[in-house]
Amino acid sequence: MPDLLIELFSEEIPARMQTRAADDLKKRVTDGLVEAGLTYAAAQGFSTPRRLTLALDGLLAESPTVREERKGPKVGAPDKAIEGFLRGAGLTRDALEERETPKGNVYFALIEKPGRPAAELIAEVLENTIRNFPWQKSMRWGAGSLRWVRPLHSILCILSDESGHEVVPMDVDGIQASDTTEGHRFMGSGRFAVTGFEDYEAKLKRDHVILNATERAEHIWHDATNMAFALGLEVVEDKGLLAEVSGLVEWPVVLMGDIAEDFLGLPPEVLQTSMKEHQKFFSVRNPKTNRIEKFVTVANRETSDNGATILAGNQKVLFARLSDAKFFWENDIRVAEAGAEAWLESLNNVTFHNKLGTQGDRIARFTALARELAPVVGADADVIGQAARFAKADLSSEMVYEFPELQGLMGRYYATTASLSDKVAAAAEEHYSPLGPSDDVPSAPVSVAVALADKLDTLTGFWAIDEKPTGSKDPFALRRAALGVIRLVQENDLRLPLDRYFDMQLLRHEAHQGEAVRENELNSLLEEIAEHGVFGAAFKTVQEKIEDMPSSWLFGLEDKVPDTSRDLLSFFHDRLKVYLRDEGVRHDVIDACIAMPGNDDLNLLVKRARALETFLRTEDGENLLQGFKRANNIVSQAEEKDGVEYSFGADVKHAEDHTEKALFAVLDEQENAISSAIEAEDFAAAMGGMAALRAPIDAFFEAVQVNADNDITRRNRLNLLSRIRKICLGVADLARVEG
Repeated sequence: MPDLLIELFSEEIPARMQTRAADDLKKRVTDGLVEAGLTYAAAQGFSTPRRLTLALDGLLAESPTVREERKGPKVGAPDKAIEGFLRGAGLTRDALEERETPKGNVYFALIEKPGRPAAELIAEVLENTIRNFPWQKSMRWGAGSLRWVRPLHSILCILSDESGHEVVPMDVDGIQASDTTEGHRFMGSGRFAVTGFEDYEAKLKRDHVILNATERAEHIWHDATNMAFALGLEVVEDKGLLAEVSGLVEWPVVLMGDIAEDFLGLPPEVLQTSMKEHQKFFSVRNPKTNRIEKFVTVANRETSDNGATILAGNQKVLFARLSDAKFFWENDIRVAEAGAEAWLESLNNVTFHNKLGTQGDRIARFTALARELAPVVGADADVIGQAARFAKADLSSEMVYEFPELQGLMGRYYATTASLSDKVAAAAEEHYSPLGPSDDVPSAPVSVAVALADKLDTLTGFWAIDEKPTGSKDPFALRRAALGVIRLVQENDLRLPLDRYFDMQLLRHEAHQGEAVRENELNSLLEEIAEHGVFGAAFKTVQEKIEDMPSSWLFGLEDKVPDTSRDLLSFFHDRLKVYLRDEGVRHDVIDACIAMPGNDDLNLLVKRARALETFLRTEDGENLLQGFKRANNIVSQAEEKDGVEYSFGADVKHAEDHTEKALFAVLDEQENAISSAIEAEDFAAAMGGMAALRAPIDAFFEAVQVNADNDITRRNRLNLLSRIRKICLGVADLARVEG
């Protein structure tokens, strides 16, 4: 079985595209070969800045012969039907075979497709892959029609075995396949021939090309960390930067340079971000002072002066970049020392969204909400209000304008400079978190309140203007915001009635869009919602309190806001299912808990769902679920048939069987205990009480016939089952749980 080696050699491929391109080459070629009948033992894909490589081991030398039996028309069918069948099968009439079937004599054809040499199939598959390669961006050059990410120079394509190797003959827009390639752009010795993958990889390395991207990355990290260790320093780990830099060089040469003394006083994050974004440098930190003192750069060639000229050029460019950063920093510090009021004022002129107002409007809204969250997180409302008002101030700073990824972090520095408290400074940095599933969740009460208010205002705002996520599109990252709220609530064990806060914030958004809003109207509605949490009732109460109500901006709100609030809560429930999926909590279990009162309290909802999921995984839980479903079905069918509700009146004096009496006894014993446990939100205890019902219910169904001939006995048993249903439904809507 021969081995296959393919190399597509071009001008430099952007580093961000290389890994995916190597995977795409591997997938498209192997899928095409397998579809053509050529199987293989193993495949490896590689990428460097100038080449994509694919190596296949144990490829079939030719595709197998395929025999197919095809049923045709009946004997005696019209000639046109028979001729059409012959054309499709590629046969003549004398090749047909007549066979007797239950429906009469029928023509059959045996079609044999002989195997084809591997080289022919490879040429077809590879050309199709090259011409239809899924580059994110591609270009044409010269007079040809071929598109590639950068001009494609050569194609290496050979089949090799113990007897030698052969070039797969193919031509793509004048580029003919060969068995030659070339090494490093600057240190290479020109084109050379190869006989197989091992020979190819070894000769590339001799010509200063490391083919394997992982090996290049390991080489870079090894040399960089050793250099830093020798000086008592450490390289700041950045896996993304390491992967990118390893895609910029074919022969990595690691160099360490100095940072001018003028810049060592800059925050380490500023130095690190500036060097990474502009120069692709690694930062080297002094672990004793936590200062960034040096940098590591990776050259693509060895030089006679051991990189001195390269380092000098890099340090000159870095000086200019860091001079800009220092200028931004010093200007920002002057504004922060004055209290940052200029930044806050300027945010009143920065549009957040054309339907949601300016950043200043947004800050005012979520500052008000953050203050209302003070009792929930257990912090001082004035401190929370100050933190919320300052949280977005750094968006107006020059440093964040230059490096948006530093927002929040720079806010912490500026808050400290403005002599604000540590709590306010921490909230400025932490209120964006969590940004993703692996991001840390703030735990400081002030930070939690501001983070919640920021995310809730964003969500209610976009719901108010009907800009919701659709399908895979979520331009405003609203799914991430909802998941952030869920994690903030869960990991800080907060009791947060979301529906109430949705109503309050939706009302603020409606007020923003209304005209001539009167503060007394808005504040009265907010006070009623804060107290009662029911928008419709609050609206009616305020209507009675305020003369000349309602104003035009209030028209229809008693219907609109609750509907929007419920829709947003449903969105949260969908996100909660995603959040709990990793714990193994089933969707139907969550649905059963969502159907219960208090489903806007995510903490309560999750506790109930986790306890129910754990219970249903036990034998008692599984069997009790079946017993509930049986009881529910029997009672529901009887109620529909009889036109009455069996919800009361079960009496032990009408019990005839000992299992029936035992069931009455255990229900009397456990009903109050289960109810008390649910009221105390001790769902584990409630499930324990439920488990005690399992055996008596099983025994009851085993021993008695519910629909007895005696009407009194039948009604009593139906009412008994209704009592079981009521107790079970007090824990969760088990009817929604799949059996």
